[in-house]
Amino acid sequence: MIRGRAFKHIFAAIAAMGCSMSMAQGSQQQNLPPAQSAPWPGLASGVTPDDQNASLALAPELHRAIPAQEMLRDRRRLDAALAALAPQRKGVVDAYVVAIALDSEPVFAREAKEAGKVLSHRYNAAGRTVVLAGPDGKKDEAPRGSITSLLITLARIAEVMDPNEDVLVLYSTSHGMPQGLAYRYGDTGYGILSPKRLHDVLEELRLQRRMLILSACYSGVFVPVLADRETAILTASAANRTSFGCAPDNDWTFFGDALINHAMRKPQPLAQAADEANRLIVDWESRKFLFASLPQVSVGEGAKLWLEALDARIPRVATGPVGKPSMGE
Repeated sequence: MIRGRAFKHIFAAIAAMGCSMSMAQGSQQQNLPPAQSAPWPGLASGVTPDDQNASLALAPELHRAIPAQEMLRDRRRLDAALAALAPQRKGVVDAYVVAIALDSEPVFAREAKEAGKVLSHRYNAAGRTVVLAGPDGKKDEAPRGSITSLLITLARIAEVMDPNEDVLVLYSTSHGMPQGLAYRYGDTGYGILSPKRLHDVLEELRLQRRMLILSACYSGVFVPVLADRETAILTASAANRTSFGCAPDNDWTFFGDALINHAMRKPQPLAQAADEANRLIVDWESRKFLFASLPQVSVGEGAKLWLEALDARIPRVATGPVGKPSMGE
């Protein structure tokens, strides 16, 4: 755990989490994710623990030794994805979907890519969906997930949507820590997306009608900071709990499998989908004798109104789960 400790201990803290940081093997060849072989560098500044936590709340991000041509290729992919976003439709509650893998371990890329498909289908968001996910061994042209690419994407969505009518649907999957969501790309990218930073950016961009689905250990830390009248927020765990299922060879985490791959493929409102997902997770964790992750759900009174508009257009026919079950069955 890293509450009140110097950030130099962050790697040891993450290694102790329920979603262990197993090293993804592979190289840039054949579109494989990069290996994670080096410990986390220090990202926090300040002498005291309070100084360091205040620094982490500003969402530090570090990139090092990334080949320039690789940076250009990825930026072109991001620019193309954002340029292709369709404008909002007057009189229609449009959903703009962002699905992001903030860690380069391939389980997160697989989950983000399929979550983008499921949420786009569920909320009629074709042309209004952006997936940010690194390579997973398959041919893919998605821009990579990072704190920077996420914030740029949110800023572009804010330009094309009507904040008084439309809804942001954000799905993020990664490792987590008590300070927020962990960003890592191989040994070249590191960072923390804190609840404060995400809140401040959403407020800056006037993205107030929002569905935030966060799959990570300790993701419940986002609820008290981001929950409000116009927000629906679902997290994989309580603020002091880990979540499970993120071994690199998996296709899904427990939370992503239960909520996205099962419950949200069905023509049922979000509240019912969250209940179904929670029952599945409780069953899976109890069968493996795991310490309960306690997923969190908060839906504001205003959010219930725009959810009705979105839920009314959910496809009437369910789709079947894909990939290997997170339980390994």
